Amino acid sequence: MKIISVVGYKKTGKTTLVGHLIKALKKHGSVGTIKHLNEHNINAKDTDTWKHAQAGADVVVAVTPNELVKFSRNNDLESALDELANAGVDFAIVEGFKDSKLPKIALGEVPASEIVKRLDTFESADIDELINIILKQPEFHTLDSLVRKLKSSISIEKAGAIGTFTGIVRGVTHKTRTEFLEFESHGELARKKMDEICQQLKKKEGIVDVLMHHRIGIIPRGGDIVYIAVAAGHREELFPVLREAIELLKEQVPIWKKEHTMKGDWWAHDV
Repeated sequence: MKIISVVGYKKTGKTTLVGHLIKALKKHGSVGTIKHLNEHNINAKDTDTWKHAQAGADVVVAVTPNELVKFSRNNDLESALDELANAGVDFAIVEGFKDSKLPKIALGEVPASEIVKRLDTFESADIDELINIILKQPEFHTLDSLVRKLKSSISIEKAGAIGTFTGIVRGVTHKTRTEFLEFESHGELARKKMDEICQQLKKKEGIVDVLMHHRIGIIPRGGDIVYIAVAAGHREELFPVLREAIELLKEQVPIWKKEHTMKGDWWAHDV
């Protein structure tokens, strides 16, 4: 899933621009959106779903013939992006969240970081140019979205098993407590090398498909770092390749890890 955020002050045309981007991106794949409603409460008071939540339900799902709405607690942008990725969309457009670290199209002089394109007005937007910018953004995946992508492969009918590996941030190593890890990569080269590893492993006997994804940036203690998913004809063929995949990634992909611990910070060789 490729992500772009559209930010700007009120009445600058953000929603209109998002609508144009949705229509243009539909030519390239499925689209999901996230709208920042910081001052709104969607689960209206005295509705049945509100009463469920007031009674203590942590998650409430309302279903109609045309809609499915999920109400949950302690939400943030990251969990919303995970929801879209798990739904299998190819593109996510986020309206708002100007303080996030997402790549942004900014309307007007709104202050924000990670701006990939600033527009004076909505009318000055070149939609084709913006689509090209979005298509060049890095992929975002969850484990579920990676497995979903694997299952959509044209050769998945040959598979009798799917195995996955998830690497997470270890909280304690030899009595040293880790606060978070910070990952940097050699962008396109890292992605190219992971693709080469996947193609190499797919040539092994009984292997149907291999996918891998490594997250970059700051990842908190317990957070997911890397996902690998392997589809194979039989489990006996699957597990050795799953292990080989993570070892090859660690040995060959240009990704660097900085540990932030209670005892200090340092760059580590073992990702």
